[in-house]
This record gives sequence, structure tokens and C-alpha cells, in this order.
Amino acid sequence: MSSPLTGIRVLDLTNVLAGPFCCHHLAHLGAEVIKVEARGRGDLARQLGADAALNTANMGVSFLAQNAGKKSITIDLKKPQGKALFVKLVASADVLVENFRPGVMDRLGLGYETLRAVRPELIYCAISGFGQDGPWKDRPAYDQIIQGASGVMSITGDADSAPLRVGYPVADTVGGMTAAFAVAAALNARPRGSFIDVSMLESVLVTMGWVVSNHLIAGVTPQPNGNENVTSAPSGTFQCADGMINIAANKDEQWVALTTHLKLAGLRDDPDYATREARKVNRVALRAALETVLQTRPAADWVDELNAIGVPAGAVLSVPEALATPQVAGRGFLQSYPDVPGVGRDIAVATTGFKIDGAPPTVKDPPPELGAHNDAVWGDLGLSGEEIAQLKKDEVI
Repeated sequence: MSSPLTGIRVLDLTNVLAGPFCCHHLAHLGAEVIKVEARGRGDLARQLGADAALNTANMGVSFLAQNAGKKSITIDLKKPQGKALFVKLVASADVLVENFRPGVMDRLGLGYETLRAVRPELIYCAISGFGQDGPWKDRPAYDQIIQGASGVMSITGDADSAPLRVGYPVADTVGGMTAAFAVAAALNARPRGSFIDVSMLESVLVTMGWVVSNHLIAGVTPQPNGNENVTSAPSGTFQCADGMINIAANKDEQWVALTTHLKLAGLRDDPDYATREARKVNRVALRAALETVLQTRPAADWVDELNAIGVPAGAVLSVPEALATPQVAGRGFLQSYPDVPGVGRDIAVATTGFKIDGAPPTVKDPPPELGAHNDAVWGDLGLSGEEIAQLKKDEVI
């Protein structure tokens, strides 16, 4: 498999999710990702996750999820020796990714202008909640803060439950993916060398393009619509005999095929459902009419039958059910690592969601223990064993 970022060295100074998720993708694309962690504590994600024992061991599930294939080194950037050592490392790097609040690296004396003088080709990517400028730039930001500030919560759920948080850290992951995309693009520029300012808030707003444009162009105030797709009908979630099913009959031919298969062709003659716009206005009554038939049989039966006639349909699955489907399990989406150091058992983690030349990108090594690569990385920079030992003794690394 092609690894397009082979030979690229990335310094990952990030914590928790947005930055580590960015560097997760860069590692899977072949980059050498060196995770630069705070001496003694490391990435906060090492202490987060549903397994308390792993949190105590500094190998929390939240850390394991997006740090496979990376190297871990430790350093105290507040000490002069640590700063000097870090600058030496930067001189060997192509990319630096950090997700501190704006100004933190400058206050450490390690901001972009300082590091660019050492490495003019450096691509410096700063991920923050609101960006490097603007009146909110100094505000702390976690995923849920961005979900609220972006309007995502205001349109999630229905009229009774909104505002509602999306059930996973969508702002963090979207911000991280945006950063990975920007870094990959910057690596293609000639000459290399740039400062990338990633705003999680703006990254999320970008993904809300249809919602934003309905407001900006059509003057429509976005509203929470629950499981209904407001662009078409019938398009949403429907009750079957044993659970829910999603149906998206967004085209007229799909509407015809659906009503024919359900033996409800008469609905097409009803003025309330005769046109696309009429179906949208009367979607609640239409859903009830379709459910009179859908509730007579299991969801799995309808999924098979409707897809066979060209009507998009899918069961509403739990996360474990989704991972166990032959569609996901058979494409190499998950990667397993046996007996991971610091974990004491086998683990499986998600990769990237895409393939290159028919193969999913993978990384050979599992998520690293804190500082596992200190000797190797600092040794490659020319430090002797005695010097490394002294730095450890001096609590620099």
C-alpha cells in the first residue's frame, strides 16, 4: 500500500482529542509522528476512558483510541535545557501540531516565529477552539462548548429535546480532521513553510453547510427536526415490528417504488402526498400511514427488500452492532494489537475510514507508553547515553 507521507516527521504536542486525532491520520498516512508529552503526566487522555484500571496505568482508553503508531517522548518545556532540546528536535521536523490556547507557545519562547528561524520549512499547525484571533480567542474550549457555540446543539434532537449534545465529540474530531487536511495540503506547497490556524468553531460550521446556507440564502431559521430529513419526505426514521428503520425515499421514483412495495400506491393519488413539497408539509401523517404496514414485519426484512428495489433503507444499530456487521468487519477498518505494553491485553482500535489502492492505512506499533521512545529519539539526535541519563536525572525528560 502507498504511504504518501513516508519520510515526513511530525511533532505532536497535542492533548486529548482534536490534535491527537489529526496526528492519528498523519501517522496512518505514513508520517513518523513523535508525541511530545509533558514529563511525568503526558497527554490527559491517558487518564480518560471507561476502564478505570487503564486510567490509573496512564493508558486510558481515550488515549489508546487515536495514538497507535506514534512514538512518545517526554520533556519539560519550562526548563531552559528542555527548550534547547526541543528546538534541536524541531530542526529535524517537517510539521508541528499543537492545541494549546493561543499565545501559550509564545510565552514559552517557542512560538512560530522563533521556530521558523530554526526551521524555515516548518509547517506549524495550531488547533484551538475559536482560532488565533477574535474576541473569543482566549476562551477555554472543550467539545461541548463548541457544539453549543456553533449552533449544533440547537438543531439536534426534536422540539421537545433540543438543544441536545451530539452523542460523541463531533467538534473535536471535525477539528482534528480539518487540521490533518490542512497539513497534508501544506506539505504539497513549494516552498514549504506555513502557519495553519484551525478554529474548531469554524471547522464545525463548515460541516453545517446546508443548514448555514438555508439561513444565509433562503432566510430560514434552522430548527431541530429529530429523525426527520427536512429536505424530503418520506425520509427519516420509521417504526417496524421490532425496532426502527431509516428510509430515504428522496427521489420520486423511490417514492413510487416504496408505496408500490408496501401496497400503498393509493397514497400517490392523495393531494397531501402528490408532490415532493406536499409530502414535506404533511410528513407526520405520511409517516403514520407508512408505519401501518412497516409495523407488521421486522426491520431486517424491510431493509433487505427495500434496498433490493432501489429504496435506501437501513436498520438503526447500536455501536457494537455496527462494528460487528460484515460490512465494517470485512473491510479492515479495525486493527488489532496483541498484548499491548502498559495495557496487558490485546486491543482493537479504529483506523481511518478510507483505503488507498485497495488497502486501509495501518500502523505497525500500538499506542506507546509514556516516554517509551526517549532513548531512541534523543539518541538519534546525537545525545549520548550518559547525556540522556543526566537529562532524566535533572527531570528535563
